Amino acid sequence: MYDKVLLPTDGSEYSEEEISRVKKVLNPNGEIIILSVANKLVPYVFQKKEHIDDINKTFYEEAQKNVEHMKQQFDSDCNITTKVVVGFAAEKIVEVAEEDDVDLIIISGSGRSGVQKFLLGSVAERVVVTASTDVLLVRN
Repeated sequence: MYDKVLLPTDGSEYSEEEISRVKKVLNPNGEIIILSVANKLVPYVFQKKEHIDDINKTFYEEAQKNVEHMKQQFDSDCNITTKVVVGFAAEKIVEVAEEDDVDLIIISGSGRSGVQKFLLGSVAERVVVTASTDVLLVRN
C-alpha cells in the first residue's frame, strides 16, 4: 500500500481508468495528488501576444476543469490535493512527483502503438523512463 499517490490527468477517458487503481493501492489515510499540466504557447513574429495569452488562459482553465472533474470521482472524505502547472507534461509530472515526495505515480497509456506512438510520442513512456519513484502504467 502507498501513502502518497500522484494521479496525472489530461481530461481524457483514459485517465479515468486510473481511479480504480488508486483505490486499490492507496492506504486508507493516504493522500492523492491530482495533477494536470497546461500547455503554454509562445508568440512568434507574426502572432499577436494577446491571442496567445487568450489561448494559454484557455489551456490553464481546461487543466483546472480536468483536476476538478477527477476529484469528483472520489469520495468526499478522501485526502486529495489538486495542482495545475504549466509546461511539458512528462517533465512536470516527474518534477511534481519529486517535489511532493510521492510514493507512486499512476498514469495511463493511451493505447497507441506502432507508427502512431512513434509520431505522437508518449508522455507515459517518458514518465516511466525518467521518474525516480514507482510508476504504475495503466494499460488501456
